[in-house]
Amino acid sequence: MVSRPRRITSVPRFARIAAVFALLVLAPTACGGGGGHGSRGGAGLRDPYFPKAGNGGYDVTHYGLRLSYDPGPRRLTGTATITARATQDLSALNLDLKGLTVRKVTVEGEAARWKRAGQELTVRPSRALEEGETFAVTVHYSGAPKTLTDPDDSKEGWLRTADGAVALGEPAGSMTWFPGNHHPRDKAAYDITVTVPEGLRAVSNGELTAEHTERGRTTFAWHTAEPMASYLATVAIGAYEIHRSTTGGGLPVYTAVDPDQAEASRAVLARLPEVMDWAGTTFGPYPFSSVGAVVDRPDDAGYALETQTRPFFPGAPDLDTLVHELAHQWYGDSVTPRTWRDMWLNEGFATYAEWLWQEDHGGDTAQETFDALYAGDYFDTEEDDRALWAFPPARPASAAHLSDPPVYWRGAMVLHKIRQTVGDDLFHDILKGWAAAHRHGTASTGDFTAYVERQAPDEDFGRIWADWLYGEGRPKRP
Repeated sequence: MVSRPRRITSVPRFARIAAVFALLVLAPTACGGGGGHGSRGGAGLRDPYFPKAGNGGYDVTHYGLRLSYDPGPRRLTGTATITARATQDLSALNLDLKGLTVRKVTVEGEAARWKRAGQELTVRPSRALEEGETFAVTVHYSGAPKTLTDPDDSKEGWLRTADGAVALGEPAGSMTWFPGNHHPRDKAAYDITVTVPEGLRAVSNGELTAEHTERGRTTFAWHTAEPMASYLATVAIGAYEIHRSTTGGGLPVYTAVDPDQAEASRAVLARLPEVMDWAGTTFGPYPFSSVGAVVDRPDDAGYALETQTRPFFPGAPDLDTLVHELAHQWYGDSVTPRTWRDMWLNEGFATYAEWLWQEDHGGDTAQETFDALYAGDYFDTEEDDRALWAFPPARPASAAHLSDPPVYWRGAMVLHKIRQTVGDDLFHDILKGWAAAHRHGTASTGDFTAYVERQAPDEDFGRIWADWLYGEGRPKRP
């Protein structure tokens, strides 16, 4: 993600936003046999910004990914077993997969017919699946994973590093390294097993459950029990320095740092347990069973990303960036946006977390930061100030603008206006209650505004929603 303009020097995850959903039509390929009666699941969930993302007709419950990677030729070999429940009768279903060569597809162990067209892998089981039926699709594939270019020119997908690679998925990059239902509203558990040349490490989400070396190659098995959107899945491969510790509450911490970044990262990462303890007090119980970080230097990415349980940083992070990405574990990872239009619920909350951290640790108060932004004193240029008011946070202009300043700072300003209205005590209850109400789920902007109104039924939030959340330009201050 490219750096978002900001007065401070740290830069969390910025531009992701992409739609590299150009459909390159490839020749149909088929294997297996049979057909069946029923309907075909939809190709795409009609997201406001990425209409081809995800697929209809089924809900994924688990991804089992077995991967092998060789950094020299950049070759990935994979077997993905996708366990799902049919939400309608299905004679065929679609998976998102960009690039790579599919060698074989089975459904419930039986060979299935399949064809490719752009990012769509259409699978036709040997018999139709019935609504409510749980089934498993297994895809065998290989090739050199792609790096995608987003509309804002940032890079995502499978990114080369000096000694390996890192997979970053927001919003569409995960489909470059495994097939699946790649939209945030379909979350699932994951088991990711990665085999790499001996001397390298493969780091992913969740907990490391096994590690063994045989014949010059090492296999790492990672387990994520809590639901995860596919854009938050990651694999990072390199000769990392590994550090294990725990927070004050006993939460396991696992960090992987490129040796060239180790010295510069040490002081900030040492504060990760402290940040997590503060965040637990501020946002409520941590929603996952481990935490950590990956620090590396991809060739093409200069942004941090809140990959679930193990945020990624493109070089040594500063403290504000660490706070931002860890806050996303509550807001974005556990409570995930229903559509990409709801992205301010990720970025506005994580940006406001930075303001709260500063306020609680001797820096500017959130009110001072809000005032500086409103007055135009926060930025060095008038151009940056104008960018803040370019569009309302809940209505980004297009997919290319989903990580622009209004989504971050103006989103945080919406939260501060709520705080001014309800007072500190109720506002902090809202922060915790929102995270609890949608824990491990998805939510929309409408869900959030309705939640706030229920918590403070005697308050009128109409002007906040109209002027700050949906209104054009700089609102008038009362």
